[in-house]
Amino acid sequence: MGLSPAEVKILQADIADWAELGDALDRPLSTYSSGMAARLKFAIATAVRSEILLVDEALSTGDSTFAGKAQERMDEFLDASGTVFLVSHSASTIKKNCTRAVWLHEGELVSEGPVGWVTHLYRRWSTAETRGNARAAAQILDYAKEKYVPVDIRIVNE
Repeated sequence: MGLSPAEVKILQADIADWAELGDALDRPLSTYSSGMAARLKFAIATAVRSEILLVDEALSTGDSTFAGKAQERMDEFLDASGTVFLVSHSASTIKKNCTRAVWLHEGELVSEGPVGWVTHLYRRWSTAETRGNARAAAQILDYAKEKYVPVDIRIVNE
């Protein structure tokens, strides 16, 4: 994170406070529950304001108290005009926190664009999958891929 030892020492107290792990903070990470580990990792990742923040499923782990607290911290980050790459299987989490979305399926880019459009397609696909309707799910994937137009960026030095 590019911090001096003195800066780290100052941040340790803030991180410990925010993560609310109490005495468990001194135990090895391998002894933490998934919720405890998520709280600590999120606290560390958001302790220092950076231009870019990568959050991988952190908002969907832990109890409802943590989820609310993490959402408040995420809102603060977004209000400070930071860029957030949020990885989640929750369309509502993506829709709440993002303006654009990318849908990856089995490592393939299926759709990219305004968050409402991408989450709409993803929810339709997810519903079809959940109901065991493989044919409908495949049709939605095909439709999304058909509508996706990759962006072609060229930099020309004149």
